[in-house]
Amino acid sequence: MSIAEAEPELSPHDTAFIGHPRGLGYLALTEGCERFSYYSMQTLLVLYMVKYLLLPGHIEGVWGLEALRGTVWGGLSGQPLASAIFGTYTALVYMTPIAGGFIADRWLGRRPTLLLGGAVMALGHFLMAFEGAFVVALLALIVGVGLFKGNIASQVGELYRDGDPRRAMAFQIFYIAINVSVIVAPLISGTLGEKLGWHWGFGAAGVVMVLGVMVYLAGTRWLPAGAAPGKAAGQRAAWQAGDGARLAAILLLVPVMAVAMIPNQEIFNAYLVWADRNFDLRFMGVTLPTSYMITIDAAASFSMLVAVAWFWKWWGARHREPDELDKMLIGAGLSVLGTLCLVAAAATQGAGRIGLFWPVMFHVVNSIAFSHLLPVSLALFSRLAPKPIEGTALGIYYLAFFAANAVVGRIGGWLEAMPPVRFWLVHTGCAAVAFGGFLAFRLFLAKRLLGGRATA
Repeated sequence: MSIAEAEPELSPHDTAFIGHPRGLGYLALTEGCERFSYYSMQTLLVLYMVKYLLLPGHIEGVWGLEALRGTVWGGLSGQPLASAIFGTYTALVYMTPIAGGFIADRWLGRRPTLLLGGAVMALGHFLMAFEGAFVVALLALIVGVGLFKGNIASQVGELYRDGDPRRAMAFQIFYIAINVSVIVAPLISGTLGEKLGWHWGFGAAGVVMVLGVMVYLAGTRWLPAGAAPGKAAGQRAAWQAGDGARLAAILLLVPVMAVAMIPNQEIFNAYLVWADRNFDLRFMGVTLPTSYMITIDAAASFSMLVAVAWFWKWWGARHREPDELDKMLIGAGLSVLGTLCLVAAAATQGAGRIGLFWPVMFHVVNSIAFSHLLPVSLALFSRLAPKPIEGTALGIYYLAFFAANAVVGRIGGWLEAMPPVRFWLVHTGCAAVAFGGFLAFRLFLAKRLLGGRATA
């Protein structure tokens, strides 16, 4: 039996996984493993470079890094170089999903592309255990995420028929699985990396990625296959009226999403370096690993994601629930307030270390903000994506992450030369610009480009 023939019939009566199709459970767990491995890397990468790899005696042994430092990163050194490498890496892992979606749509099919991506990612994590292979490991991770990420998000949408009201909540559940992984990753990989040895943390990420591939294989019978490779052109989904306008809406929303995500993406870059140098992380006489700030962020994200989902469910039973664009406006507005908490932390530091009140407030408010931005925007893009290029369109969504991380890599290097209050005010400005962009789209373009497609 071919992969295409094995694809299950989608049914609105499949409620085996907390009211959703059984396949959603396998996809959520697989994505949770992939995000554990990715956020282990995100948590450790900048600290690893600043505190170990880029120091004299280590940087000289990294294959190809000196050449890239001179040609790509302008001869930077120290924390600005670490920020630039971080920005390049995290930008590219969100650019390659376009190629991964195209490969799946036109050649390999969704499942084989996803499985290949998982295997290449695992290889990249294991290569991180060898400091000389640092650049090669980053390249493997960039390619692996590109093959994996857009295609698993597409499969979540493919579990549901058009008009199935469960689709938006499915992406909320999908993001809950991601946030559980982000909570656990710093506790395991962060502790191993900072307390036992950096390479132990990276190795743990590789092991969990292998487990994710195994989970996906175990759930194959419950998962949609997507377009089969070699399918005749006449059998592929045809372009429909309005697809062009919806694609235009996607392309216009991407840069606004990119600006909106800058404050959030900085958490894994300059924020961690700032926290390592300035936060009071002592607890009961023990100095906690700086990477635990990511666990605080992830715990807040998970809690607020659940709280926001249930709040709007409660609100919708009594009032008209805001549509997806209005929720994204709310998220951008709250992001402004979140970054102002970091401004307050920097402004009130004085001569000592920063207590955790303002940082924790930042994580709570920022988490509420991004509970209104990330799963909501992914659900919107999934719905708008024209069927003939669904995987590619989901890859375009991740261009927002590409652009945001590229900018973060640049402005994160300003931490060394800019007063902290001004540094975080730059991020407040980014959130304010994003709010203005979403508002302009809502007022002047939404009805023309989206019609009735903006609502769940």
